[in-house]
Amino acid sequence: MLTEKLVKELNEQLKYEFASANYYLAMSAYCLDRDLDGFANFFKVQAEEESFHAMKFFNFINDAGGRINIQGFDDPKNDFDSLAQVMEIALNHEKFVTKRIHSIMDIAIEEKNYPCISFLNWFVDEQVEEEAMMTSLLNKVKKIGEDNPAIFMLDSELEKRSFTPQNQ
Repeated sequence: MLTEKLVKELNEQLKYEFASANYYLAMSAYCLDRDLDGFANFFKVQAEEESFHAMKFFNFINDAGGRINIQGFDDPKNDFDSLAQVMEIALNHEKFVTKRIHSIMDIAIEEKNYPCISFLNWFVDEQVEEEAMMTSLLNKVKKIGEDNPAIFMLDSELEKRSFTPQNQ
C-alpha cells in the first residue's frame, strides 16, 4: 500500500518521465534540422526509453493500489546554440531525474515500503547508466568539435542505436 505522500511523488515522477520524452524529441528535431540523423536517432530512442519509464511508473502506481494522476508539463526547449549545448542540457536533465529518483527512494526507505524500494532500485541503476552515457557523449562532442569530420563518424555510430524494452 502506498501512502498519499509516496503516491504524490510517484505521480510527479510519472509526469517528469513523460516530460523527458518531450525534451528528447525536441533535441531530436534540432539534430534533424542540422542533418545529424544519428544524433536525432539517439534522442528519439531516448524519448522511447523515457516513455517506457513513464509507463513503468504508471503500472507500478496502479499495481500498488495508488491513484494515477496524469499531469501536464512545460514546453521543452526547442532551440539550441550547439550540439554541445544539447548534450550538456541532456546530461543536466539526467542529473535532475537522478535527484528525483533518490528523493523518492528516501521517502520509500523512511516509510519502509519494500515493494517501492524494490521498484525504485531499477531506476537507481538506470540513472547511473544514463548519466554515464550522456557524460561520455558530451565529452566526445567537446573533444571532436562540431566542425570536424569525426562528428559524422559519431553521428553514423549513433544512427544504429535502437530501443528494446526490458521486462517490466
